[in-house]
Amino acid sequence: MTGNGGPGFLRVLAVDDEPPALDELAYHLRADPRVARLHTAGDATEALRVLRDDDVDVIFLDIRMPGLDGMELARVLRRFARPPAIVFVTAYDDGAADAFDLGATDYVRKPVRAERLAEALRRVVGSRVVPSHPAALARAEEDPTIPVELAGSTRMLPRSAVRWVEAQGDYARLHTTEGSHLVRVSLATLADRWADAGFVRIHRSYLVQLRLIAELRLVNSGYVVIVDGTELPVSRRHTRELKDKLVRAAKQEWSR
Repeated sequence: MTGNGGPGFLRVLAVDDEPPALDELAYHLRADPRVARLHTAGDATEALRVLRDDDVDVIFLDIRMPGLDGMELARVLRRFARPPAIVFVTAYDDGAADAFDLGATDYVRKPVRAERLAEALRRVVGSRVVPSHPAALARAEEDPTIPVELAGSTRMLPRSAVRWVEAQGDYARLHTTEGSHLVRVSLATLADRWADAGFVRIHRSYLVQLRLIAELRLVNSGYVVIVDGTELPVSRRHTRELKDKLVRAAKQEWSR
């Protein structure tokens, strides 16, 4: 099923096996001026049929569906040469960690609200170039997101907002300028995935953004770094590597 959403530029597919939920989602999406074309599908099989016949920029995808569920469909989409952005729309929050693993752009909780869907569309536009957008002249800077709980809802926090990360058992606490968020991802996992973005391990319990280190200071117990005015310990095993990375970063800055 296809419908127009006015003079927009986004090609959208909404997938939900419950007709009332799909109708509500489609209603809100059609009302958004950024949506040019909207397809709807009642299950993963129908969604794949739409994707075979039409180009889609973003999929608003329910998770719990009979047959191939939303997470399984998302894994299939990752194999596409040009996969669409994925926004999960679900009544449950237990899939947020898997959404992060799959690179979802957003994670919207049901019942859906127009302003929340508008925010999800803004994230889609901001996180990728939409080929059909006439103003898309340059590739958007990649800024992966991670799902966090905020005021009873799940939001996708941009990696660029994270200043440093603290291990708390099998969880990690992400520190930003506005507060902190506990997520169900280990520090080791984030250290591996975010290394290319400048995050460095300074301690078994701390991961920091290298460019945000204001100072490396020697104290009685060893070295500490200063990030946003906060002292974070540097373990002896990480001290040498950290010094080398700070020196290299400084040299690169001088050579510009």
